[in-house]
Amino acid sequence: MRTTVNTVSEKQRAYRQRLVANGHHQLIVALPRETVAFVDELQKRQGLRNRSQAVLQLIERGREITQQ
Repeated sequence: MRTTVNTVSEKQRAYRQRLVANGHHQLIVALPRETVAFVDELQKRQGLRNRSQAVLQLIERGREITQQ
């Protein structure tokens, strides 16, 4: 019988494999509460599904500015 820990690990491994197969990688960062609140507000204003989409928008905007 498999333990819960092993099952969770297998689910996480499968999730990461699906991400990589789609050309994505998981990134975990530690952010101040104020930054997370800002990302959450952006997510809400833009009607995005998750924080990742909000962070991607911010990165793309920053990329555009730095490439000018």
